Amino acid sequence: MKSRQTRQKEVIEEEIRKTKTFFNAEALLEKVAKVDKKIGIATIYRFLKDARERNQIYSYTCQGKTIYSSTKRSHCHFECTETGKIVHFELENLDFLKDKVPGEIESFQLEVKGVFQDK
Repeated sequence: MKSRQTRQKEVIEEEIRKTKTFFNAEALLEKVAKVDKKIGIATIYRFLKDARERNQIYSYTCQGKTIYSSTKRSHCHFECTETGKIVHFELENLDFLKDKVPGEIESFQLEVKGVFQDK
């Protein structure tokens, strides 16, 4: 079933195109509300669900919440188990996984937990 293109969808798509980082539904709503105050959170969630099913956006989990990206990216973070503080970090490569995965890695999500050390 093909969905029709509405002005609200166009506004949401444009805001996603402008976003170069991970985002969540609430942050997206804040941005689109500046353009069209009639767009509500239910519309945002419906749009994100449909776009994810069509592989137009990708979802990841961060702090138990769903975040999104318009491109396949990797998501890594370290969470301090004492303070709950989270620091995001990048991995340059996954060469250490080459022989362990029976295929080509397109993206990954890594959550590391521990206690921050004072430096």
